[in-house]
Amino acid sequence: MKPLEAFPDAHLRIFKRPEPPADPESVYLIGICGTGMGSLAGLFQQAGKRVSGSDAAVYPPMSTRLAAQRIRVYEGFDAARLPGIADLYVIGNACTPTHVEAAWARENGAPQVSLPEALARYFIGERRSLVVTGTHGKTTTTSLLTHVLRSNNLQPGFLVGGVMNNGGVSFDVGSGTHFVVEGDEYDSAYFDKRPKFMHYRPQSAIVTSLEFDHADIYASMDDYREAFRAFVSLVPERGLLMLNADDAEARELAGHGKARVHYYGLDRDNADITARDIRPGDGGIRFTPVVHGEVLESMFLNMSGRHNLMNALSVMGICLDEGLSPDEIGRAFASFEGIRRRQQVRGEEHGVVVVDDFAHHPTAVRATIQAARERWPDRRIVSVFEPRSNSSRRKVFEAGYADAFRAADALFLSTPPFRYNDDPSNFMDVDHVLADVTLHGTDAFKGTDADALLPMLLRYLQPGDVALIMSNGSFGGIHGRLLEALATI
Repeated sequence: MKPLEAFPDAHLRIFKRPEPPADPESVYLIGICGTGMGSLAGLFQQAGKRVSGSDAAVYPPMSTRLAAQRIRVYEGFDAARLPGIADLYVIGNACTPTHVEAAWARENGAPQVSLPEALARYFIGERRSLVVTGTHGKTTTTSLLTHVLRSNNLQPGFLVGGVMNNGGVSFDVGSGTHFVVEGDEYDSAYFDKRPKFMHYRPQSAIVTSLEFDHADIYASMDDYREAFRAFVSLVPERGLLMLNADDAEARELAGHGKARVHYYGLDRDNADITARDIRPGDGGIRFTPVVHGEVLESMFLNMSGRHNLMNALSVMGICLDEGLSPDEIGRAFASFEGIRRRQQVRGEEHGVVVVDDFAHHPTAVRATIQAARERWPDRRIVSVFEPRSNSSRRKVFEAGYADAFRAADALFLSTPPFRYNDDPSNFMDVDHVLADVTLHGTDAFKGTDADALLPMLLRYLQPGDVALIMSNGSFGGIHGRLLEALATI
């Protein structure tokens, strides 16, 4: 990643920050409605702090979640409200050096930290930190690991980048010795360009995969790879590093750390923890785990898709190392209800199943379509995709998207908005993607947004179809609007 000194505004990024209070009574979060920031706000509230914050766009579901916790949220940014409002200011990583509230904190010497600094300092501390990272599958794997520990009454603290269906939660201070955290490789703050996961003090860790992503902050695959090499070097010798044996980039990380290494995967020749007798179905996956050559009793995973079975194998490795038995792990796998926005069935109307998924990287899109095929083998899979994130709108992923969407029966693609920081020469050509998938036999359509796509979908969808909607944003509420419209047919 680019060092602070290399930025043209380095004089605004490099400054002496006051030592944060050891036990703040009040906390103000700038950018509070982000997924991670909202969960951090909840942790502080649960810990008995007085919490407030601000954001430019305050809307459900985060606004309602914060309101339910009685956390004060100000819409819009105004430095005039900040003096005396808190003992500690958390600066979201969406803030630039000239952000009006972030600039006030810097210029007035207010105690300020990034999200990962706050999490490490006030909640992880000396607890047994279990970190899940990798390009794909972090949220699901972190949630499953958390669920297994909670199901066995270990009462871990945790912060996940999604809402778990078991209990409808994304965070908890916890009272046990463990803290489970999703290790995001995105940068920490405008004054700290290190990946978030470098702050989390891992005692053991999972790396699910390694594939170039976040092209807006990583210059190349070499740059991206170096971030993960630095992370695995943090795991101590007594810790365990679970690496995906089926991913060459993940396997290579073994040579950059000092911790014990176990491999998991479905290529049995390379994996310490694998599975056989894999039987996917509508309700999930039944499989027989094999751990260091020992064949265990059959288990049922209440999720679909090969990638989710891989996630489960990584969790099994960590949990066995933490002292849980195969029976305890298996019971938890069977009771896991997944997380919102990951293959979440939003409803069925007029014979059409509407599914919501967070997938936005080509590899995640491909895995999500494959999982839908396994779950609904006799239905048409109609993919609906919004390239919204900074990375997903880039030309570098055009070929990957085209390849991924060929596996669907149809593609409805929204045209990505061109933003102020986009490079025209590196911007996705939607027509190129559509032409490629059409050439390979997949019906393909485009529209400017959800409003344009909705009537097209209603004309195309038939009873028995699956509408697989993928976006890392709200996508104009198209999921609920589609179900409402289908119900009137």
